[in-house]
Amino acid sequence: MRLLLTSAGVKNPSIHDALVDLLGRPISDCTALCIPTASYGHPLSGPAPAWSFIAGRSPLPMCDLGWKSLGVLELTALPSIGRERWVPWVREADVLLVNGGDALYLSHWMRESGLADLLPSLEDTVWVGLSAGSMVLTPRIGELFVEWTSPDGSDSTLGVVDFSIFPHLGLQPHNTAEVAEKWAAGIAGPAYAIDDETAVKVADGVVEVVSEGHWTLFPS
Repeated sequence: MRLLLTSAGVKNPSIHDALVDLLGRPISDCTALCIPTASYGHPLSGPAPAWSFIAGRSPLPMCDLGWKSLGVLELTALPSIGRERWVPWVREADVLLVNGGDALYLSHWMRESGLADLLPSLEDTVWVGLSAGSMVLTPRIGELFVEWTSPDGSDSTLGVVDFSIFPHLGLQPHNTAEVAEKWAAGIAGPAYAIDDETAVKVADGVVEVVSEGHWTLFPS
């Protein structure tokens, strides 16, 4: 997979250009599936943010970018309909747009649904994450971001990439640079703190920060 891990969606021209580069063609030529699942796991999120995300009414640009087609992939429904139905939907999509919310809840349902197992085979698919939708691909999120308790009680996520992400840097009182530094010290691995004008792009094993804002790399 090719990854665009954002804090707040496709917020500026630099992130937009990075997305088009990963897709390899205009957005208007690409089919997308949006995944709202993480919205339901976080106490500050829920049905209204999920609807806003799907409908393109969110201030965090993802579903409203002018896709050729847009569908909804709700992970909690997948175990009840069978892989023979939903796997072709995923394979035929050019891009997966993954909403924010709770990263541990999203990680749980990616495993339960079988989507996590499918990821290594999606070589030509672009994953665009928003906050928790980005954090879910990291090894762990850190205790600071734990809201929903996973079955194993840990803060571990999918580990598709080898670095962690601290989103919304500077946006809220608990997302200061000082808090990010303390968080990174407990991660035991490389980590990026990124603001809402920043994304981490991963293609062919190369990691690149795309930013019109502020970010910090905390080495392991």
